[in-house]
Amino acid sequence: MVSIRDADATLLVKKTAEQLKGKIGMPAWANYVKTGVGKERPPEDPDWWYIRVASVLRRIYLDGPVGVSRLRSYYGSKHRRGHKPTHFAKGSGNIIRKSLQELEKIGLIAKTEKPRGRIITPEGQKFLNTIAKGIK
Repeated sequence: MVSIRDADATLLVKKTAEQLKGKIGMPAWANYVKTGVGKERPPEDPDWWYIRVASVLRRIYLDGPVGVSRLRSYYGSKHRRGHKPTHFAKGSGNIIRKSLQELEKIGLIAKTEKPRGRIITPEGQKFLNTIAKGIK
């Protein structure tokens, strides 16, 4: 059986984003926001929202119960502050929160109480494994 660990991550995220495009919606504000404090401009790719949601889904599959805070750290970057030294800045929490809500709405992830966070549902595992099998 092929799992997502066997498939190339970049191809998996792109194919998953294509599949999710018809199932989830992109918020109206998504064209104007930056993806974190450390970024200077919004993403140039018009489909960046679907790619981020697919990437979040992959991260939840790999990392188990995970919350918004841990995902913000994963999607963070360097915050360049002019002449001062750079520091790490977390990614946007609103983008991650809304993408998690969209994935919950279509039933690919679910909340857990102990340990707190979100896990992938069997339907979500099947969805990603099917895409990984098509890539492999």
